[in-house]
Amino acid sequence: MSSEQTQGSERAHTNMSEKSKGEIPDSKLSLADIERRQSNPASWVVFIVLILVAIIAPYGFGRYVALRHTQGLIVRLNMIETPAIAVIGWIVTVVTLIALAMCVLESKSWWWRTVLIVALASEQLISGLCLLKMSFWYGTYVVFGKYAYLANAANLGVISAALGAAIFAFLFVAILVVVRKDSPLNVLTHSWSAMSLFFIIELIALSVVLFGGLLTIV
Repeated sequence: MSSEQTQGSERAHTNMSEKSKGEIPDSKLSLADIERRQSNPASWVVFIVLILVAIIAPYGFGRYVALRHTQGLIVRLNMIETPAIAVIGWIVTVVTLIALAMCVLESKSWWWRTVLIVALASEQLISGLCLLKMSFWYGTYVVFGKYAYLANAANLGVISAALGAAIFAFLFVAILVVVRKDSPLNVLTHSWSAMSLFFIIELIALSVVLFGGLLTIV
């Protein structure tokens, strides 16, 4: 009986040793090893492909509609007030930027990835419909004629949101570099205050478009 018990204990010890060699508990792994184990490259490939589709396909479809069905598009745009068109372009772009930031902060959240893909596709569709590019005012005038101001309003809404985000990024980086950690201004680097600063800058950018006369100039 003693020899059988000895052989059984040795066999169990051998099995436990083999199991421990094959599987290391998470408590003994570094943070980098845990992240590597939990990573899913296939999901990132799918996400990147969907982002590329959201950038290319809606913009191309929008340009096709603007060039091939111009009159119908003008009729539908003319049903909306010009400031409202600018606000729609601004809102869609701001949502896209927020979703992008949240995808960076919450990289494993498919909720924010989905919001980003939908918002980005919507923003690209608006950009395509309104022929957004560097010299959009010339292209919209050629295609839409005297109704170019409708497309220009959407373009100004998109551009104002993008410029607001660029200004915010510059100020945020400047605060991180220039302001000392013990300075009262360092509170601007906190998440809630940074988000508040972002929305303040974005609202100022939108106000410039709505009340600065740009909707009537361009």
